[in-house]
Amino acid sequence: MMDYDYHHLPHVKVQSKSRTALWATLLLTLFFTFVEIAGGLISHSLALLSDSAHMASDVIALLFSMLALFMATRPPNRKYTFGYLRFEIIASLLNGLTLTAIAIGIFIEGIKRFIHPQTIDFKWMLIIASIGLVVNIALTVVLHRSTKEEENLNVKSALWHFIGDLLNSAGVIISALLIYFTGMNFFDPLISIIIGGVIFYGGAKIIRESYLILMDTVPDGFDLEQIRADMYAIEGIEDVHDMHLWNISSDHCSLTAHVFVKNGCEPLHVILAVNQMLEIKYGIRHTTIQTEDPAIHDHADYLRQKNV
Repeated sequence: MMDYDYHHLPHVKVQSKSRTALWATLLLTLFFTFVEIAGGLISHSLALLSDSAHMASDVIALLFSMLALFMATRPPNRKYTFGYLRFEIIASLLNGLTLTAIAIGIFIEGIKRFIHPQTIDFKWMLIIASIGLVVNIALTVVLHRSTKEEENLNVKSALWHFIGDLLNSAGVIISALLIYFTGMNFFDPLISIIIGGVIFYGGAKIIRESYLILMDTVPDGFDLEQIRADMYAIEGIEDVHDMHLWNISSDHCSLTAHVFVKNGCEPLHVILAVNQMLEIKYGIRHTTIQTEDPAIHDHADYLRQKNV
C-alpha cells in the first residue's frame, strides 16, 4: 500500500535554477566571509566587521534556503499531507529574524563606537570593502535573476541578505573615503548604523511575509469578496459560505468553499464551472468545493443570520 494518496496537483516544488544559484552564492560567500573577518580585525573597522558578520549570517541563511529547497521536493505522506512546502516559509522566517538580530547588533556596537572611537586603518578597510562590493554585486545579480525565473520567498529572503551586504560594502567604501579626507572616525559607526537600518527593514519585510503565510491569511493580490461575487454569478449557485483562501508556500494557493446549489441544478456541473472560473480568472488550481442543500444540511443558524 502506498504511504500517500494521489493528488491531482503535486505538493512538491522542484527548482533547479534556484538550487544552482544558491550553491554558487554559498561557496563564494563562505570564502569571502573569512576574508572580511580578517580584514575587519586588521583595520579595526566596525563597518567592515559588521559586513563580515552579515556575510557569516548569509552562509547560515543559504544553508537554510538549500535545506528548504530539498524539503520542498519530498512528496506528501500520511502525516504531511501538504508535503514539506511550508519549510520554505519557516526558513524565510528564520532568515528574517537573523537579519533583524544582526541589525540590532550593529546598532549596539555603533553606539559603543560613538562613545569609544577607535583608530581605523584606511588602506585595509578600502581594499577589503572594494573586493566585497564586486563580490556582492555578482551574488545579488545571480539571486535576483533566480527570483525572477522561479517564485520562492525563501530565496528572496536570501537575496535580502545580499542586498544588505551590497549596501554595507558600498557604505564601508564611503566611510573609508570620508575618514581619509576628513580624519573623523565617527563616520565608521554612523555608516554602519544607517546600513543596519536598511538590513532591519529587509528582515522585517521578510518576517511579515512569512508571518502572513504561516497565519493562512488571504494572499496579496486576491480580493476574497470579489471571488465570492464571481462565484455567485455562476448559474446554479444560491449561496457561498465557509470560504478560505491561503498560501501553502509563496506560489501555492489553495481555496475551499461550501456552496448552496439551487434545486434542479446538477452539483457536479456547478463545481466544474467554479473550478474553471477560479483557474482562468485567478490562476487558482488547488480547490475543494463542497456543494450543499439547505433542505438536507443543518444550516438553520447560518440562514437566520444571513436573512437578518
